[in-house]
Amino acid sequence: MGVMESDEVDWGTWVPKERAVLTFIRCEGRILLIVKKRGLGHGKVNAPGGRIEAGETPEQAAVRETREEVGLTPRGLRPAGRLDFAFTDGYSLSCRVFTADSCSGALTETDEAAPFWCAESDIPYDRMWADDRLWIPLMLEGRHFDAQFVFDGDRMLWHTFQAEQNPARTPSQG
Repeated sequence: MGVMESDEVDWGTWVPKERAVLTFIRCEGRILLIVKKRGLGHGKVNAPGGRIEAGETPEQAAVRETREEVGLTPRGLRPAGRLDFAFTDGYSLSCRVFTADSCSGALTETDEAAPFWCAESDIPYDRMWADDRLWIPLMLEGRHFDAQFVFDGDRMLWHTFQAEQNPARTPSQG
């Protein structure tokens, strides 16, 4: 297949082959990330996450996947945005992104993920998917986003996204 352009994907009628979640636990200026040990994105830095199972809500999947991958249960889960991916090999994925402001449990390495905390100011974008540097800063600002991407393997060919201009304020933020 040649280079896929945005006009080759009808995002209005696009239906992903799979649905997934990512969960970013944020605590005291730090963020929980993982080195993915298998599957799509093997070797890359990401957040805990995975496929939404039949009959499961995205929120339930976010909690389950985080527990399975790193041993923690996220608390204060909030939707942050949506990422839609079309790959030139025909694979497609819609991913709901969540943040959590606390967690319980013991951080544990598993056969899926090697977790680590890092400062939000030191996120290793050079070890992550190319799209992450575009939307993670919006997520950190509390701005909800909706994005579409076209990838050839791990190379981003095209993207577009919309984001809230002003982050929503929660009562605890004043």
